[in-house]
Amino acid sequence: MKNIFQILHPEVSKLIDTTNKIKRSIGLSSENFMNLIMFGVLVVFFLIASIVVPTFFDLNGLLNIISQQSYLIIVAVGISFLLITGHFDLSVGGIAGAAGVLVAYFTQAKDTGSSSNIANGLGMNFYLAIFLTLLICVVIGAINAYFIVKMKIASVIVTLGTMYISRGIAHVLSEGAQRNVGLPETFGILGKLRLFNFLSLPVIIMIVAVVIAFIIQKRTIFGRNLYYIGSNKITAQISGIKVDKHVATLYIVSSFLAGLTGIILASRFFSGRSVGAEGYEFDALVVALLGGMSITGAFGGVLNVLIGAFILGILSTVLNQLGLPPDIQIISKGVLITISILAQRWAINRYKKIL
Repeated sequence: MKNIFQILHPEVSKLIDTTNKIKRSIGLSSENFMNLIMFGVLVVFFLIASIVVPTFFDLNGLLNIISQQSYLIIVAVGISFLLITGHFDLSVGGIAGAAGVLVAYFTQAKDTGSSSNIANGLGMNFYLAIFLTLLICVVIGAINAYFIVKMKIASVIVTLGTMYISRGIAHVLSEGAQRNVGLPETFGILGKLRLFNFLSLPVIIMIVAVVIAFIIQKRTIFGRNLYYIGSNKITAQISGIKVDKHVATLYIVSSFLAGLTGIILASRFFSGRSVGAEGYEFDALVVALLGGMSITGAFGGVLNVLIGAFILGILSTVLNQLGLPPDIQIISKGVLITISILAQRWAINRYKKIL
């Protein structure tokens, strides 16, 4: 019986036959096949966007997309490691939001002359505030690791709880608003920093994070161990891999990257906002799955995150420039993302049959 994709596209069978021949001739693995497919999808999205929106194919516009997505990619790099092992982290958005408010609170002058609680802080040195904030984020990551690794509680439950706790801290310290009074000029330095006048700090951090993550995932023993863990945790333990230590490390790194992102966002907007990085926990998961990673583990990597993030960025930019209402944009993105993920799952399942 034909599936929905074959019914909608009669030529699919011919394309699959062609793909089979290509596969046999070049010997692509399932993961490389997915990377190739999703890169092709990214190119198609880019070409369609260039046609639909005449001003899209512009250097400044492309740099803007890269800059906007860099924050999400930094967070998603940590998520990619966890997904490989079959885990995920829903606390990253809350941690990023709390980090932004905490670094502002620590840095604000002690007495600004205002009676408002959110106008006064602890008067710390900005760089000391960054260190202390990142330390708190790492502690949250360690808490996640403890309950997941030692207490054997499902990661979705633990990280959902710490997400709400972290977001609650952000709301309490900012009273549901933002801390932007009494901040020194140095507070905005991270948000304004540019290399060669066009590469912002988050873009630089994104590039460094992606390169390091790719090397670790694909070229190190630690990275290979992560795939073994995601494939079969029990077998990995029997073979001598310290599963708990690996997973715990990943949760700490994920929280650190989320905290770093929150600090840079706060510096960019020159304020600690209670809603900072809101929704990043789900967006990071979406870009990873959209790019071709598997939620069951042992498949994909940071390149899939990169591709997924840029597909989402292009889609968001096009819908926005077309002037569609926000609610229609949300629905449109949801439909297209769902179709894309279903299509890629179908494609990879068909491809596995010819391995």
